[in-house]
Amino acid sequence: MTKPTKRILILLGHPDSPQPHLCHALANSYARAAEAAGHELRRIDLALLDIPLLRGQEQFEQGQPPQQIEQAQAAIRWADHVVLVFPLWLGTMPALVKAFCEQVFRPGFAYAPAQQGFPQKLLDGRSARLVVTMGMPAWLYRWVYCAHGLRGLGRNILGFVGFAPVRYSLFGMVATASDKRRQAWLREMARLGAKAD
Repeated sequence: MTKPTKRILILLGHPDSPQPHLCHALANSYARAAEAAGHELRRIDLALLDIPLLRGQEQFEQGQPPQQIEQAQAAIRWADHVVLVFPLWLGTMPALVKAFCEQVFRPGFAYAPAQQGFPQKLLDGRSARLVVTMGMPAWLYRWVYCAHGLRGLGRNILGFVGFAPVRYSLFGMVATASDKRRQAWLREMARLGAKAD
């Protein structure tokens, strides 16, 4: 019996796109394994997009998204599973990733406002994985700092519009990690890619 395949969207959120970083290697390892397992794959490098900052509620609710954002919305709508890869900056996602989320997850696309009660989630049926690199130990960020920046993204943004489950892969002490450790991380990403998890 063949395993069901998924449509996977990888969002690479490292702002320093011209330089290869661990985030790129992790995304590449996931992508290769996912494709080898027969999953369909699309990829967007956020650093290559022109993402203007939203500067008001009216612009967020009524403004027309730029064409590149509309294309990203179409890719998210296409996907069964979204993998967002980025480095931890100041305890949370880089400004580039936040600007992308504000542009993409607008009313009408991501959720439908309600007169009373909670808004309707328009992106139900999709799962997500947040893959985050950091300079501190991952256990310290997860247990001492309660992964506050990631929980906000996972619960208050992705969960709010319907993504479930949202899972996390945290890789810490990346600047001093040995090659052996980095290779173990790449194997872990390949394992997740093959499962579309």
